[in-house]
Amino acid sequence: MNDLFVTQSVRKRYVSGNDQVLAIDGIDLVITQGEYVAVIGPSGSGKSTLLHMLGGLDMPSGGEVLYRGKDIYRLSDKELARWRNETVGFVFQFYHLLGELTVSENVSLPMFLRNRDRKSALKKGIELLQYLGIPEKKDSFPAQLSGGQKQKVALARALINDPDILFCDEPTGNLDKESSTKVMSLLQEWHNVKHRTLVMVTHNESLTSGADRVLYLHEGKIETVSSGT
Repeated sequence: MNDLFVTQSVRKRYVSGNDQVLAIDGIDLVITQGEYVAVIGPSGSGKSTLLHMLGGLDMPSGGEVLYRGKDIYRLSDKELARWRNETVGFVFQFYHLLGELTVSENVSLPMFLRNRDRKSALKKGIELLQYLGIPEKKDSFPAQLSGGQKQKVALARALINDPDILFCDEPTGNLDKESSTKVMSLLQEWHNVKHRTLVMVTHNESLTSGADRVLYLHEGKIETVSSGT
């Protein structure tokens, strides 16, 4: 398989007043095309920080993040925003849906940002909602949805540009057990059918089933690597 992401001695240091926190401490990591990687560890271990640096959301304090051999943080702000929109999808714990937009508009937003035809973008959004089992919610607003439905909408939005890689940060953190199981099933189905790369951060070790690799982070370093259970 081809190397998709490579990090080289990547570090992230945050400064708060006179204090400094080393959130990521010199991580070397290779993620290959089509791989499913789960990242686990206690709160504050650097899981989300690592995910955000890989996804172009948080510039490292040192080291490099290479996508297909090119350092994404050498791109201009405009180029990096375009790369994120066209290459990666994000699913977060807190959904980040826009309350003033309908479900279908929230899902189609990344295609709107690529200046795609509104009609075709909405059509593809509705197709994704159908795939995820909530087509009847297309004209609803986020406030009218359950937590599980909101996360499905967030997942559809992440998938609409057919990304090479999907980054998920605690995607089931706010869901009940039934909704959590459904969302994880959908994520793994996407990974298996599309043969695309999936990187998921979670504190729940039971959710790592099916992963090709499980990385355990502690105090900003990868301490152990194992195969999925």
